[in-house]
Amino acid sequence: MRRVYLDNNATTPVLPEILAAMQPYFGEHFGNASSIHHHGQETRAAVERARESIAALLGCRASEIVFTSGGTEADNLAIFGLENLGLAKRGSHVITSTIEHHAVLNSCKYLQTSGCEVTYVPVDGHGQVDPDEVRKALRPNTRLISIMMANNETGVLQPLEEIGRVAAEADVYFHTDAVQAAGKIAIDVKRIGCDLLSISGHKMHAPQGVGALYVRKGTALRSMLHGGGHERSRRAGTENVPGIVALGRAAELARQGFARDDADRISGLRDRLEQTILNQVEATAVNGQDAPRVPNTTSIHFEGIEGEALVIALDLKGLAVSTGAACSSGAIEPSHVLTAMGMRPDQARGSLRFSLGKQNTSEDIDFALSHIPHTVARLRDLSPVYNKTASSF
Repeated sequence: MRRVYLDNNATTPVLPEILAAMQPYFGEHFGNASSIHHHGQETRAAVERARESIAALLGCRASEIVFTSGGTEADNLAIFGLENLGLAKRGSHVITSTIEHHAVLNSCKYLQTSGCEVTYVPVDGHGQVDPDEVRKALRPNTRLISIMMANNETGVLQPLEEIGRVAAEADVYFHTDAVQAAGKIAIDVKRIGCDLLSISGHKMHAPQGVGALYVRKGTALRSMLHGGGHERSRRAGTENVPGIVALGRAAELARQGFARDDADRISGLRDRLEQTILNQVEATAVNGQDAPRVPNTTSIHFEGIEGEALVIALDLKGLAVSTGAACSSGAIEPSHVLTAMGMRPDQARGSLRFSLGKQNTSEDIDFALSHIPHTVARLRDLSPVYNKTASSF
C-alpha cells in the first residue's frame, strides 16, 4: 500500500543529508565534547560548527545558542531559567496566550501553584493575539511575556515584532516558542526583539531528542539541571553530539531552502490541497485562513464529522494526517486552540490538520485528494448528526 505522510507538524522524517551528517558521530567520531584530547576536540568542533549554523538561521551570535533535548525543554528553560526574576514566587506576573503549546501553558500553570500570577491573553477569530491586549495586560510586576511565533495546529503567525516593542517599552523579558516556525520561515531575533526563542530539531527534519534555546547576550539564565558546567553553565549534561550535528545540518538546509524559495513550492502544494478540498467537499472551512500562516500548514473544519474517525479512515487508505497537536492525541477535550478562536466544541472536534514537509511532492497531494472527498462523504452518510440542510456553510 502506498503511504503519504502529511503530519509534519507532529514530527518530520530525517532527511538523507541530515542522516548522513550525523552518522559518523555514532561511530568513528564518538568522543565526549568536554574531553581535551583529540577525540573530544573533534566532536567539540562539530558541536561549535552546528552552533554557528543555528545562529546564522536565527540571526544571532553562536554564543547565544544553548542546546537542549527539544522544544519542551527549551520552553521550560526559558520560563524557569530566568535568573533573579523569582517567577516561581508570589508577587510575579507573566503574560502568555490562550493558544500556546502545552510546554508553555503547563509551565505557566505550574508557576501559578507557587503564587505567580499569569494572564492568558485571548486571540481573535483568526487565531491571532492583539498586541494591544498584551499591552493592556502589563502590570508593574510583569516579568515575562511568552507568545508563540507560529501555532502548531493552525500555522497562524503572531505579530511578534509589535509584541516585541510592547515588551521593550515595558522593559519586560520576551520569549517566543518558534518550534513550528524555525526552518519554515526566515527568523531574525533582532527584528523580533525577543530575549529567548525555542526551536526543536524534529520539526525541521532533524531527529527527535535535540533542540535549542536562543538566549540574548546579557540575559541571565540559570540551569535547571545540576551537573557539569556545560553550555556555559546554562544546561548541564553531556551534549548529544549526533543530534546537535543533525540540527546544525537542518539549519543549513533550511537556509538553502530559503534561497531556493522552497516555501513557495510547499505553500503552493498546501494551497492546492486546501482549495480543492473547499471546492469539492461541502460544508468545510479553513481555520485561520485570513491570517498569515507558515507555508506548510492548513487546519480544515469538516462539518458533521468526528475528526478522529476521519483520521483513522484516511490512515486505512494510506494517508497520515492529524486532528491537532500530537502531544494531545487521544484527548477527550476539543482543541484549546480552536475553541479559543471561538469555534464550537463540535466544530473543533471536526477539524483536521494537514502539515507538509520538504519531502512532499505534487503526487502526494494528488494521492490525498483522491481519498479525502469520498471518505468524508462516506462518514457523513453514516453520521446521525450531519444534516446538509442545517449546515451553516
